[in-house]
Amino acid sequence: MTFAAKSAGCGKDPTMTSQSYTMTVNGKQRQYIMKLPSYYDKNRLYRLIFTWHQLGGSATKIVNGEDPKKGGVLPYYGLPPLTNNSAIFVVPNGLNNGWGNAGGEDITFFDNMVKTVEADLCVDTTLRFSTGFSYGGAMSYAVACARPKDIRAVAVISGSLLSGCSGGNDPVAYYGQHGTSDSVLNVSGGRSLRDKFVKNNGCTAVQEPQPEGGRSVKTVYKGCKEGYPVTWVIHNGDHNPSQVDSGSSTPFAPQNTWEFFSQFN
Repeated sequence: MTFAAKSAGCGKDPTMTSQSYTMTVNGKQRQYIMKLPSYYDKNRLYRLIFTWHQLGGSATKIVNGEDPKKGGVLPYYGLPPLTNNSAIFVVPNGLNNGWGNAGGEDITFFDNMVKTVEADLCVDTTLRFSTGFSYGGAMSYAVACARPKDIRAVAVISGSLLSGCSGGNDPVAYYGQHGTSDSVLNVSGGRSLRDKFVKNNGCTAVQEPQPEGGRSVKTVYKGCKEGYPVTWVIHNGDHNPSQVDSGSSTPFAPQNTWEFFSQFN
C-alpha cells in the first residue's frame, strides 16, 4: 500500500503557469512546457505526467497535436480530456528533436524538471507517470530503467531501445503498445522492452496473441508483483501513435494509457 506523499509545493501560491520554461542542464539550455489543470488548487494533490515527443517532433507539437488521421498525436497524447483535471502535464523538448540521452543528460533533465515543478506545485510524489511515442516511448522506457523509485508507471507507444536503459533491474508498472506492421521500429524491439518489465515485475510470460484483423488485442499479464502490472496491446498497424480499431475513429492509446495510469491512486 503506497500512501500519498506531498511535494514541497503543496500549500504554496504557485509561480508556474501553463507556459514554456527554460533551465540549464549540464551547461545546455533545455526547454519544457507546463500544462496546469483548470482551477488549479494549491492544496490538492495532482498526478504528474511527462509526455515525450517523437524524433523530429517537439514539445510544441505535443501541446498543439497533429492530425491523427495522418499518424499524428493528439494534444498531450489525448490524455487531458480523460483526467478530469487531476493531472499536471510536463512536456519536455529534446536536443536535436530527439532523446539521445548522451551520458544520461536527458535523465538529468527529467530529475531537474521533477525537482523544479514539485518545489512550486502540489504533486503526489507517488503518482508520477511518463508516456511517449517512438523516441518518446524510448525515453519513457529509459526513465523506467533509471528512475524506478521516481516513476509509478510508463506507457510506451511503439518504442525501442534508443535512449538507453541505465539500471533496468527494478519493477515499474508498464504499458506497451506496438504494431506488427511497424516499418520504422520493428515490433521485436517493443517486445524486448516489454519483456524486461515482464521479468522485473515478476509476471508470468505468456504466448502473445496476435491482432484480430483490424482490431487490437490487449494482454494483461498475470502473476505480477502487487502494484506492478504489465499490459501489452498488439495491433496490425504501422508506426502510428493514433492507431484505431476497425470500425472506430477514436485512437485507442489515450484511453488505454489513462486506464492504466488511473488504476494507481
